[in-house]
Amino acid sequence: MNPTSRLRLLSAAAHAADDRGSVVVLTNDADPLDHRDAIANAARVELQFPQFTDGRAYSQAYLIRRRLRFAGDLRALGDVLADQLIQMERTGFSSAVLKDGIAPEDARRQLDRFGAFYQADVVRDAPYRAGDAD
Repeated sequence: MNPTSRLRLLSAAAHAADDRGSVVVLTNDADPLDHRDAIANAARVELQFPQFTDGRAYSQAYLIRRRLRFAGDLRALGDVLADQLIQMERTGFSSAVLKDGIAPEDARRQLDRFGAFYQADVVRDAPYRAGDAD
């Protein structure tokens, strides 16, 4: 993602106060394609990271951005650590609620660590079309 559209980092308190319309909350074992209508009408979709070692929400984010073409806020919740933020951003998340004890300035430094990547990310990739290989 370019510097003007970086991942928005939130504390738990800021997340609780962030009321921006309809929200769809998916557990990490839910298939986003089964919730396409709710997602299409949502302002925000929240995906869960119950443990930092459970990466199913990355796949969900990819499907939501590419196949469902969701343009709203895609938020990561749960066990969100600073070293996960770059991958979250590259798979389509637009905001993340940092785990308690993670300093926002440390998390921002982690995001700024790498200026470029060889591989395209979800945002820079061409839009998904039916029949494309994922």
